[in-house]
Amino acid sequence: MKNYKLLIVSLFFITIASFGQDGPLRGRFKEKKEQIKALKVAFITTELNLTPDEAAKFWPLFNAFEVRQQEIKKQKLKAFLKRTDGSSIDNLSEKEAATLLTQMESNEDELDQLKKKFVANLKGILPSTKILKLKQAEEQFSKKLLQQYRDKKIGG
Repeated sequence: MKNYKLLIVSLFFITIASFGQDGPLRGRFKEKKEQIKALKVAFITTELNLTPDEAAKFWPLFNAFEVRQQEIKKQKLKAFLKRTDGSSIDNLSEKEAATLLTQMESNEDELDQLKKKFVANLKGILPSTKILKLKQAEEQFSKKLLQQYRDKKIGG
């Protein structure tokens, strides 16, 4: 399970890193990202069986959460890439490594606080069972997306 999470995080970092790329790939990437987002929205909507009232309150909150979460992860990646500057982690001094580790832990704490606040806000909108279903739906969607990626890579 830990390797699975590491793979997802790695894929996310690679995805974020490609944001900085210029040219035709960027446009295709942005298009794919929008397609994935639309599929995720449809999947979550189906899995949670949201009422119109729930959906009207849920989606703006969820979208804001997703944007902030991406910003934090992007900051984490930028800090990591800036510190390693294309070199190996082995080339970092102990002090540089400790500083980077502290910064990464801070970002993780910020993500945890964001998630807690998100769940607290959801409690006023959705029953607890649907909040749990959301977590489950997000994990299922990630697994399906990863499996499709693997199938595409293996199939050519």
